[in-house]
Amino acid sequence: MPRPVIASRLHRGRRAVTRAPWGLVCMGILVMGLLAGCAPQDESIPQSPEVPGVSPGEILLGSSLALQGHASFLGTQTLSGAMCYLQHVNAQGGVHGRRIRVIANDDSYDPPVCLANTQRLIIDDQVFALFCYVGTPTTVRILPLIDEARIPLLGMFTGANALREPFHRYLINVRASYYQETRAAVHHLVNDLGLRKIAVFYQYDAYGFDGLTGTELALRELELSPVAAGSYNRGTLDVQEGLARIRASGAEAVVMIGTYDPCARFIRLARVAGYRPVFYLVSFVGADELARRLECCPDMSVIMSQVVPPPEEHEASELLEGPIGYLTLLERYYPEDLPSFVGLEGYINARVLVEGLQRAGPGLTREGFVDAIESMGNFALGQDLTITFSPTDHQGMDRVYFTRLVDGRFAMIRDWSVIRRQLPAAR
Repeated sequence: MPRPVIASRLHRGRRAVTRAPWGLVCMGILVMGLLAGCAPQDESIPQSPEVPGVSPGEILLGSSLALQGHASFLGTQTLSGAMCYLQHVNAQGGVHGRRIRVIANDDSYDPPVCLANTQRLIIDDQVFALFCYVGTPTTVRILPLIDEARIPLLGMFTGANALREPFHRYLINVRASYYQETRAAVHHLVNDLGLRKIAVFYQYDAYGFDGLTGTELALRELELSPVAAGSYNRGTLDVQEGLARIRASGAEAVVMIGTYDPCARFIRLARVAGYRPVFYLVSFVGADELARRLECCPDMSVIMSQVVPPPEEHEASELLEGPIGYLTLLERYYPEDLPSFVGLEGYINARVLVEGLQRAGPGLTREGFVDAIESMGNFALGQDLTITFSPTDHQGMDRVYFTRLVDGRFAMIRDWSVIRRQLPAAR
C-alpha cells in the first residue's frame, strides 16, 4: 500500500534536502500525477487562479513541524495521523474534485526555522492554508506572517493561550487549551488526591510560561501558590537544578510543562534520589514516548491530561474503528505506526479541515473557508465527541481527559479515589 503523498523538506538554514529516499518521493509524485490525470474534470467547478494554492485538481497546504530532533515524535505522529485521513479523502476523489497535497517542512522545534519555513510556504510555494503546526514557541513566532498574509492556520498541536486570546480570525484551534488542562489537573490534585504542596517544572520559553501561568491561576482559585518552580532550556536535558529546588521544597505533586525527554529524565532522577511525588504532565509532552522512556519506573505516580480520548477507548469506537476511523486508516496507510494520542489528534485536525473544505464549496477562497469553519456547530466525529466553532469561538473542543501510567501505557482514569488510596500516607 503506497504511503500518502507528502512533499517533505528538511531544512538546514537555507539549504533544503529531501527527507525520504528519492525513489519513494519520485514514486509518490508519479502516483499523484497519475491520479490527478485520471480524475474526471468537472467543468462546473469554478476556477480561482487568484486564490493561492487552489487549482482545478488540487488544494495545496503547508506545514512546519518537528520531523527530526528531540520533539520529532510529536511532529511525525501529528503528520501521519492527519495524512492517513487525507489519503483516504484523495482516494475518494478529493474535495469537490480537488485532491489535497501537503508540503511538510521540518523545523526541529526551532522557532527561527519555523519562521523561515512559513515564509517559504506562503511566498514561494503559495499554499492555500497552513496546517498541523507543532509547538508553542514555533507557532507563536509566525503570528505576524498570518496577520499579514491573512492565511488560515488550522490544527495546532499546542494549547497556548496566545493562540486563543485575543481572538484571531485566521487561527483555528481544535484542541483544548493548556489553561483548561492545568486548571482541571490542579483541581484533581487538590480536591481528589488531597495534595496542597504543588511545584511546577517547565520549559523556559513561551510554552513553559503558558503552562506555568495556567497552573498559578488554577492554584490561586484554591487560595494556593506553587511551593517551588524549576525550569530547563528547550532542547537540553539540564533538569538537575530544577529537580533539586523542587525536591527541597517538599512538593507533594509536580506539574510538568515540557517535552518527553527532559520530563522523563526528571522523573528517573527523582526516583534514584528517592523522591516520589505525584507527577502530572500536560498533553504536549507526548504520552507514548514518555511511557517508553519510563519503563524503568513502574512504581512512580505519573498522570497526564489528554485532549483526545485514549485510542483504545470504546466510547469513541466510531471515531477509531469505523470504516473511516483513525485505527482503520492508520493500519491501511501507515501499518508500521502504532496508534497514539498525538496521531489521533492529527487525524481529528484532518477531519475538521476536510469538513471545512466541503462546506466552503467548489468556489474555494480563504475567507470562505474560515466562514465554513465558523458554521460548524456540534459536528459529530463519534460517540460523545463533537466539534463546535462559531464566528467568536475558534476552539473546537473543550474536553480534557485524564490518564495514568499503568503497565507501560497511559490508561483512562475513571476513579480518582483509587489513586488516592494508593498514595503513601506521608509524601
